[in-house]
Amino acid sequence: LHNIEKTYLFNKFHHPEILDSEIAAKPTVLLVGQYSTGKTSFIKHLIGMDYPDIHIGPEPTTDKFIAVVHGSETKTIMGNALTGVDDLPFSGLSSFGTTFLSKFSAAVVPADILKDMNIIDTPGVLSGEKQRTARGYDFSKVCRWFAERSDLILLMFDCSKLDISDEFKLVIEELQPHEDKVHCILNKADQLDSESLMRVYGA
Repeated sequence: LHNIEKTYLFNKFHHPEILDSEIAAKPTVLLVGQYSTGKTSFIKHLIGMDYPDIHIGPEPTTDKFIAVVHGSETKTIMGNALTGVDDLPFSGLSSFGTTFLSKFSAAVVPADILKDMNIIDTPGVLSGEKQRTARGYDFSKVCRWFAERSDLILLMFDCSKLDISDEFKLVIEELQPHEDKVHCILNKADQLDSESLMRVYGA
């Protein structure tokens, strides 16, 4: 099927080309959510260690897309260089321009679990229009690019703040065609009693 798409230039009129490196890539897990919902903490717990550029706090801390991948030495690969690494499936992201690439990097760590998967940590989704436009790139479209190439999408919510911002609504709309991959995680649910949890579930 891939050869047919190449022959008839499918990517020119319908869908960006899926490169060989993307087809051969490890399974990818994408984490999406508003700021301070536990995305970065979840990854740290899963891989069992810190990774480069990790920031955890109550306010927006992760301000870039970080691909957490396996390697023998801990290091950071910046976005411009990352699109040229043949072993990783991110060269297609160059189409989003230098502003996005300056906010994208790979955190290479020797975690065993990453031998079989890649994890994408995303910036916390913002609520204000000014903050959203200040990104300098189309956040929801970048999320869609990752969603199309991910095998599992974890949508993170904090049970203490369930308000959904306009930007988060746009992201959820972009994820809708991939709803079979999406799983919702309600962080801090263990802090609620049964009655409160049912109210949160209803919301």
